[in-house]
Amino acid sequence: MKNCIIASTSTLHGGSYLEYLLIHLQQHFAGCQSILFIPYARPGGISHEEYTLKVAKAFAKIDIVVRGIHEFEDARKAIIEAEGIFTGGGNTFLLVSQLYKNEVMQVLSETVKKGTPYLGTSAGSNICGLSMQTTNDMPIVYPPSFQTLSVVPFNLNPHYLDPIEGSTHMGETRETRIKEFHAFNAIPVLGLREGSWLEVKGEMVVLKGNLKARLFLQNQEPVELESGSDLSGLK
Repeated sequence: MKNCIIASTSTLHGGSYLEYLLIHLQQHFAGCQSILFIPYARPGGISHEEYTLKVAKAFAKIDIVVRGIHEFEDARKAIIEAEGIFTGGGNTFLLVSQLYKNEVMQVLSETVKKGTPYLGTSAGSNICGLSMQTTNDMPIVYPPSFQTLSVVPFNLNPHYLDPIEGSTHMGETRETRIKEFHAFNAIPVLGLREGSWLEVKGEMVVLKGNLKARLFLQNQEPVELESGSDLSGLK
């Protein structure tokens, strides 16, 4: 039975890394002495070791040990045997490229769908949808496929931003970008604002957090969803 937290972001303004989620993560990873961290999304400026240490410091607050997937000789085996898994943020193109390069995209999908507790933030949440095509990231590398974990039967847009009233910015808004996606794709897209996340338990998908999410369906006007909304039937 799938058991996931799919969060827009790891850090809220004024808070420390994962701080706003820790109380929920303590319950989510209950029974886990350790979790496996996947740092593949970080494009530079911080090594896999440094990124893993940052995550380890946060999880130490709830008495959970963190090991990075790069520490294991067999990445596939590390995923299969993990008590819990966390994929962090960064660049989604790089993350997807690395998951395919290391031949773990399929096994990660299968493992999460079998019930290993999973946390995704930002890029780690983007990959929970059917494809990564609604990411905000620049294509700094070219992945062999846009297909991702398919943990939920729709796509995600973490860090969703609303247009700023009165702004003189003439570039495309997030809403415009998602409508461009829907010009060629029928997949629903959920815009997750900062501080919001999805709780996935089996086939149940529920919106959590203090903010609304914005749902985009092809050829329809966007809809605002309240926290607590059931998205289980969305596909």
